[in-house]
This record gives sequence, C-alpha cells and structure tokens, in this order.
Amino acid sequence: MDLSLLIIQALNGVQLGLLLFLVASGLTLVFGILDFVNLAHGSLYMLGAFICASLTFLFGNFLWAVLVALPLTGAIGYLVERFVARPLYARDHLDHVLGTFGLILVLDTLTHLVWGPAGIAVPLPDWLEGQLTLSETLVIPTYRLLIIGAGLSAAVGLFWLVNYTRLGMLIRAGASNRTMVSALGIDIQTLFALVFALGAMLAGLAGMLIAPITEASIGMGNNIIITAFVVIIVGGIGSMKGAFIAAILIGLIDTMGRSFLDDLFKLAMSPEAAETSAPAVSAMLIYIIMALVLALRPQGLFPPRTR
Repeated sequence: MDLSLLIIQALNGVQLGLLLFLVASGLTLVFGILDFVNLAHGSLYMLGAFICASLTFLFGNFLWAVLVALPLTGAIGYLVERFVARPLYARDHLDHVLGTFGLILVLDTLTHLVWGPAGIAVPLPDWLEGQLTLSETLVIPTYRLLIIGAGLSAAVGLFWLVNYTRLGMLIRAGASNRTMVSALGIDIQTLFALVFALGAMLAGLAGMLIAPITEASIGMGNNIIITAFVVIIVGGIGSMKGAFIAAILIGLIDTMGRSFLDDLFKLAMSPEAAETSAPAVSAMLIYIIMALVLALRPQGLFPPRTR
C-alpha cells in the first residue's frame, strides 16, 4: 500500500467527517434539544450551497460570499422553525417526518424555480486553487486543508458555545427541562428558534464548503442527511461529542473502504471478484457499523449524560 495515498485518503476521510459533523451537529441540536425530527435539514445544506454560489458571482469573492450566506441561511432556518416546525412540536414524530418531507419537496421546487435545473460550479480564488507539496508523491490541495480547518474551528466554537456561554447554559437547561426553563421567565420559543437557526447555519456552512468541489445541485442534501442520521445514531442522539467522534469515524471508514477494500478482498478472492464486490460492500460499511452499534449499544457510543 502506498503511504502517500494512505495519508491523502486519510485526510479526505477527515474532511468528509468534518462536513458530516457540521450537518449532524445541527441535526443533533434540533433533534436532541427540540425533540423535532427534521428531514429537511439536508435542504438547508443545499440552500446554503446555492446562496453561496450566487453571492460568489455577485461579490467575485468566495470567502465574502460565505460570510454573507451564513446569516441568510440562519434566517431561512428561523423562518422554517417559525412557520413549519413550531406548529408541529406538540405532535408526534410521524407528523414531524411527514411535515418536513413535504418541506423537502417545496424547497427543491423553489430552488429549481430560482436557480434552474442545472447545478452551479463555484469558483475559488487563485490562492485556494493551489497545492501543498510535501514530497514527490504527497500533494495536498490547499482548499481541502481549508475545509478541515473550518470544520475544526466550527467544532471548537460550538463546544465553547454549548458549554461556556449563557446561551449554551439555556440550551442545555431547555434540553433537560423546558417547562422549568419557561417557568423561570426564559422565552423558550425564541430560544428554540435560535437553536434551529444555528443548526441551519451549520448545515449551510457544510454545503458552502463542499460546493466548490462538487457544485451546488438540486437534491444534494438528500444523500448527506441519511449519512448524518447514521452519525447521530452511532454517536448517541443528543450528544455533540458523540456526533463529532462518530462523524470522523464514519468519514474515515467510508473513504478508506472505497479506496482500499478491493485490495483487501484480493487477498482472499480473485481480482475480478474483488473489484466487483468491494464497491457494493464499501457502500454498505457505514450501515453495517450502525447496525452493530444498535445491536450492541443502542444508546450510541457516547450518549449524553442524564441527570
């Protein structure tokens, strides 16, 4: 096995894991704190990518586009909470699923009307188009390092927000006992709206970061939302620490499986059989991991502490 290829694929796995964490952390906030199942969370990921793409062409600068697109995506999340999620809070999870699935169809159609059916390629500034050359065989794209840095920064900022700020204290208290928080004079509806908007911004940031690599396209959030649910199930529903560790784990397993599983299979079967079976097995790996976790530790690897 080529060491340089292993390092590059490991970095790609970490990059994928951090993007999954950005989506899964917002999903964890909404599901773990608001007890609301939001299937349309992936649509916020998609809208973040499209808004950033449009602003990139408007400003001529990708980074400025990200800074402006973040609050816009948060505002969309706030509106979704106010007019879609809030009327459904008192109802069961099946109503949440039906309501947000309908929202997916609405947002996909609106995106089609506004931006058209074709995807939008997002240009990067020249300094992000470069590569970092560590050796003759180890060359790392600069933009992928930026994604890893942005993902780690978001993770640290979210940890600080939840654990060391007044807003984080209210979020944790609202998750434990929303009735008592309301009785103490806290506007729980505004708090929930802010949590929902924060989750939308995190999902939107992931969409903005991946858009220059894959392009902004309609339905791009439908696949990642499934993987994000796998992440929060493996990590533990409501656990931010679990979401982070599980996202990195899933990202590495998925990337390494797609890159090296055929070589492993060739040790036990013919090259033709290995090349045929490896892609199918690699596509199932994360779901196999989820099934094992559900069977052996149904609360997840790192469930939230309960009082």
